[in-house]
Amino acid sequence: MRNLINILDLSVEELDELIAVADDILEDPDKYREVCKSKILATLFYEPSTRTRLSFESAMLSLGGQVLGFSEASSSSAAKGESVADTIAIVSGYADIIAMRHPKEGAPLVAARHARVPIINAGDGGHYHPTQTLADLLTIHHEKGRFDHLTIGLCGDLKFGRTVHSLIEAMSRYEGVKFVLISPEELKLPSFVKQEYIKDKKIPYVQSTSLDEVIGTLDILYMTRVQKERFFNEEDYVRLKDSYILTTEKMKLAREDMIVMHPLPRVNEISTAVDDDPRACYFRQTYYGKLMRMALIMKLLDLKV
Repeated sequence: MRNLINILDLSVEELDELIAVADDILEDPDKYREVCKSKILATLFYEPSTRTRLSFESAMLSLGGQVLGFSEASSSSAAKGESVADTIAIVSGYADIIAMRHPKEGAPLVAARHARVPIINAGDGGHYHPTQTLADLLTIHHEKGRFDHLTIGLCGDLKFGRTVHSLIEAMSRYEGVKFVLISPEELKLPSFVKQEYIKDKKIPYVQSTSLDEVIGTLDILYMTRVQKERFFNEEDYVRLKDSYILTTEKMKLAREDMIVMHPLPRVNEISTAVDDDPRACYFRQTYYGKLMRMALIMKLLDLKV
């Protein structure tokens, strides 16, 4: 039985396979309409989510399967004090596969130890978000046509941004990649991510507090919001929340073929005027996420057309 807790649980070859399946679903969705007939996905979301939860549910329904679950901890027995281990042991008897989001880092790993069905990490605190990375990879595949020799700028909340951590992990396996880390001092990339996936692999990187100074060097700009829910101090959040706002003026400094990505939700870090720029990929990115989640569900359930 396979789980997906961390993007590195999938080899480069397996990522290529998932991308190939997602491309085929894009070309011929009807072929996949009954692949998961009689299968049930449980979505256990202890944290709020729109895109990720609905994307998983849409993916399973598009494969002919069914969905059950909860969308917040307060509507589950967690509100009564039930442990993750007990919840997972019970839900394993109700579903064939589980997608779980939890505010505590490492919770999906605990879940995997008590599950009798595959577990997918749909985000654990400030740690990782591997299925968002699958969406990101398919976006890069379609928009840039390659994974190697790319300069990737990651901007905003690099400290708590689990999507950033997972993307760095995934892209660190490709040749000729360079990272540009753009954040205020207080939201810099955690040292464990930088050490293990950048420094230890001798990947070139630049750290900057200025988006304007580096945007012209990028192939990809990955914007993130400053996450209010990760802050203990309201004053710190208010001070940092508008650190970087991507505008049409800033886009004039960028390359003609640079793409803009964002895991969403957006607050105000990308001006809505940028949405009309053909380089803005973030809404296409959400659809690519559904396709990759369809491919992943099939893989973990060992189903083929």
